[in-house]
Amino acid sequence: MSCAVSHAWHPHEDLIAHLTRTSALGRGEAARVVADVLTFFSEPVEEYVRRRHVELKAQGLTNEEIFPRIATELPMRRVAAPALSLRQLRRIVYG
Repeated sequence: MSCAVSHAWHPHEDLIAHLTRTSALGRGEAARVVADVLTFFSEPVEEYVRRRHVELKAQGLTNEEIFPRIATELPMRRVAAPALSLRQLRRIVYG
């Protein structure tokens, strides 16, 4: 089985080239990984807060543990989120 790989220019060509040099990924696979990671880190703040709240709740954490953790995680996102108070985080989840 043969798979045709597109060699069209990609906005993150340097990252794709790095991944193909430093891993077993082919160019197409590396491009998909880059796209997946960018999509993951492009999640809007409100969606991220809601998703993380559900994930951490499912792990048995309480809101008193969850909201400070989310507040710590937000600045580490690809595009830094604005500083949100614990109250603002709660409002995103509960309205």
